[in-house]
Amino acid sequence: MSNNTVAALQCKGVRVSINDKDIVKGVDLVVFPGEVHAIMGPNGSGKSTLAAALAGHPSYGLSGEVFLSGEPIHAAIPDERALKGLFLGFQYPVAVPGVTVTAFLKAAMEARQSEPLAIMTFRKQLLKMLSRLEIPAEFASRYINDGFSGGEKKRLEILQMLMLSPKVALLDEIDSGLDIDALKLVARGINEARDSGTGIVLVTHYQRILDHVKPDFVHVFKDGRIVKSGGPEQALELEAKGYEWLGEQGAAAGGV
Repeated sequence: MSNNTVAALQCKGVRVSINDKDIVKGVDLVVFPGEVHAIMGPNGSGKSTLAAALAGHPSYGLSGEVFLSGEPIHAAIPDERALKGLFLGFQYPVAVPGVTVTAFLKAAMEARQSEPLAIMTFRKQLLKMLSRLEIPAEFASRYINDGFSGGEKKRLEILQMLMLSPKVALLDEIDSGLDIDALKLVARGINEARDSGTGIVLVTHYQRILDHVKPDFVHVFKDGRIVKSGGPEQALELEAKGYEWLGEQGAAAGGV
């Protein structure tokens, strides 16, 4: 990456607490446009907490510095972070009865510009994205996640990401609960976002999505910290050895 390129996301000494309990204990991370950074680690290590806190979850206390395309956002409210180009894909998307997918996406896109979207332009773009993700067109008239299957919910998260074209997408276990066909479609959407310049932070437990989305970097989270970083081969090593291996390796080296 060129030295002149501004990082899409930069975290400096980020710590996160919940009810005065430290969960994330100092994270430095730099993600450039078009890069995919996978964050892997055992349950309870702080991966999802980090993603939620970066998006501005009000229940989490965040300290340290967070920059989006060079602009500080650590003091911004969630709406402001989203408007500046930060996207969070949820592990458990909630239903919003009464609000259609079309109405929601149009409102979200219009919130980021100064004038209304031309309805035909918007509809053409939406239908194009639905087709790419192999989602039936009638999906757009359904209420958000109301009666959706797990796979449909995750594909809707990816649809939102592609329509909004964020600077950075934080994807929190977007692969959980997906069958292989749905996984491939979700991966296709992630790769399209990456190709368009979106920086991706992909929180996951498993190697399998990384068979379809090749990460530039894999960071291993344990006890609220990044304890090891590497390339795609890092995920394969974790798959083969498990997370306990990290603790044994750290103990042998005098700590991590």
